[in-house]
Amino acid sequence: MDYLKLYLLLINALALVLMLADKFKARKNLWRIPERTLMLSAALGGSVGALIGMYLFRHKTKHPKFTVGIPAILVVQIFLAFWFFS
Repeated sequence: MDYLKLYLLLINALALVLMLADKFKARKNLWRIPERTLMLSAALGGSVGALIGMYLFRHKTKHPKFTVGIPAILVVQIFLAFWFFS
């Protein structure tokens, strides 16, 4: 169980940092982090970090792919966690 907590902490931190880095790159007109990578980090367990990063840094908040997709991933992950641990 401790490994799961550590994994979730790290993947959520990664998703948050990816959102910050992509926002920075967008402002500087640099090479961007692919949307697929951002979504994958959320799907691998970092949906909370991605969601916090979206609204904390005001990044990707006008894209339905993210405003609907990230919360949907989070809901599925919560459902799976309840199913798996009960």
